[in-house]
Amino acid sequence: MAAKVLIVDDHPAICEGLAVRIAAQPDLEVCGQAADIAEAMELVKAALPDVVVVDIQLRTGNGLDLIHRIKAHDDSIQVLVWSMYPDAVYAERALRAGALGYINKQNTTHDIVDAIRAVRDGRVFLSEETATNLLGHVIGAGNRLKTSGVESLSDRELEIFRLIGQGLSTSEIAQRLHRSTHTVEAHRQAIRRKLNAKNASELNRAAAQWVLENGWKSGQD
Repeated sequence: MAAKVLIVDDHPAICEGLAVRIAAQPDLEVCGQAADIAEAMELVKAALPDVVVVDIQLRTGNGLDLIHRIKAHDDSIQVLVWSMYPDAVYAERALRAGALGYINKQNTTHDIVDAIRAVRDGRVFLSEETATNLLGHVIGAGNRLKTSGVESLSDRELEIFRLIGQGLSTSEIAQRLHRSTHTVEAHRQAIRRKLNAKNASELNRAAAQWVLENGWKSGQD
């Protein structure tokens, strides 16, 4: 029986391209496509996928939140994260949340299909660049981040920190994450305390620098 795969990505063209590739495999089938967390969870419950492929950066939420929700609903569902960025911090958090694989979108579709098969079979799969970055993070390259306090941020705080670094205002972040501006501002203050940032400008500079160093693109998308 073919394994059922659910794709969660808010870029329709990318989502459809992967779906076509998966549909061509005799042992895999696409059981649905979703663009946000709410739609994804509806399909998780209705379509009963074996594997969910999740983009870590969703316009209407955080892929880490979705991983937690999927695993809380049914721990037997395997999750593969695919992202434009082989960032060690997000890869580590995705694995801790319950994902079994993390692959760069710049890998070939053949590699992505191999990754889907690996997590379907219960095996960990990391793309080469992600594995290298994650190993470096574990054995010492992450010391700079640890010293700066970024590792002490919660998943939600890290998401807001990234969006700050991408140039979004408090109101824009609130709209993106479907939270009140008061809630986002409270998170900003907590982040400032954890990073020992003296003021909002210093926090913005630190966030922008982190975004640049970790390969996250700037902009509103």
